[in-house]
Amino acid sequence: MLLPGTAQTNLDAPLASFAENGFARLGLVMDPEMLAQLRERADATMLAETNDLHLFFQHDPGSGRYEDLEYGQGWRGPSLAYRKIEKLERDSVFRSWIENDLFARVARATIGEEVTVYRAVLWNKAADGGTKLPWHQDDGPFWGLDRPPCLQIWTALDDAPVEAGCLEVLPGSHRRGLATADGGTVPDELTLASCSKDATMLLPAKAGESILLHNHTWHRSGHNKTPQPRRALSISFLSGDTRCTRKRRAPREFTQVFKHGPQGAMTS
Repeated sequence: MLLPGTAQTNLDAPLASFAENGFARLGLVMDPEMLAQLRERADATMLAETNDLHLFFQHDPGSGRYEDLEYGQGWRGPSLAYRKIEKLERDSVFRSWIENDLFARVARATIGEEVTVYRAVLWNKAADGGTKLPWHQDDGPFWGLDRPPCLQIWTALDDAPVEAGCLEVLPGSHRRGLATADGGTVPDELTLASCSKDATMLLPAKAGESILLHNHTWHRSGHNKTPQPRRALSISFLSGDTRCTRKRRAPREFTQVFKHGPQGAMTS
């Protein structure tokens, strides 16, 4: 599933960049056959007649405005305009990619030998659409963790040029911690003070390219203004001893990965 030789990639430079800047490019890593499988699986998941894996779905609002997102609606039937699909670690095809040897090396070097998955998400910006995401951080009380998460690996399933709504980051912002106690969306007054055009960085990517992203790195993405979809898979990894702190419902148990190969993955 990886391009030849990428499993043994020297990680010194990307891990140093990740620590310093809060992101790092791994370059093109996905084999074309794996890329084709994940694209096909992504569309099949969105166009399925049933949600038999009990995945989490969120549809785009149509307006493209983040403020208009609907919550609690979930599965709405076949559609290629879902904004995100979570819990993909339950799917055998996506699970095989999540547990590739390169990601195992990155995760263990960053967070330790025992690794779990907080979430594995398909981010989708439909052709000539998608939601414009504001500056945000992927952590806060809503995540319900007993320690800050720090590692996400984002992989483009389609070319993600600037006009398709590529990732944009504020380098080094992860070193400040959470911008607010609540985490999530960064308030406008803080972004106006910190996110000048010269300070931020656009990260256009080719299909099959992976990018490391610290959860506290400020990032955003725009609308997809191209006639092609812009799909990407993002996996948020945790140290194996991270615990869920939520009280209203039973604490979550996070899926262990890289231990003995794929375990517990279900197929539809």
